[in-house]
Amino acid sequence: MRTALFPGSFDPFHNGHLEIVEIASKLFDQVVIAPMRNTQKGEPLFTLEERKEMIIDSVAYLPNVSLETLFVLTVDLANEIGADVIIKGLRVASDAEAELQQAQMNRRVAGIETLFIPSSSEYSFIASKYVRDFARFGGADRIGATVPEPVLVKLKEKFA
Repeated sequence: MRTALFPGSFDPFHNGHLEIVEIASKLFDQVVIAPMRNTQKGEPLFTLEERKEMIIDSVAYLPNVSLETLFVLTVDLANEIGADVIIKGLRVASDAEAELQQAQMNRRVAGIETLFIPSSSEYSFIASKYVRDFARFGGADRIGATVPEPVLVKLKEKFA
């Protein structure tokens, strides 16, 4: 069985993330999404448990997708679950630089490859930080096309 690990902060999970998961679910027997706490991004909007719940609800129609919370190095979780590859989405060219360095580090220290999946132009502008800002400053009603319905519901609840 071929398994892919898709790690990220997913704060919140948006349609760009969902597109990457949908593509990966066609390429691999199993896709494991691993939300994590990214200390480089400051205080998260949603807890890990909230993010996990939203992701589960958002991908429920994909039978070969599951979740694991990431509390260790990504490469260690990849080993633990038997992942063949780490999946990373690329929105724009500038994403590639940092992701490439991380992929090279992961290959060097753990021997795991990274597969980059480019997002379509339909989703390339979506970033969690923009979704958070719109929701935080009263624009939750205008971001429905950028996030799955379960995420939109939670954003509206949070900022009602």
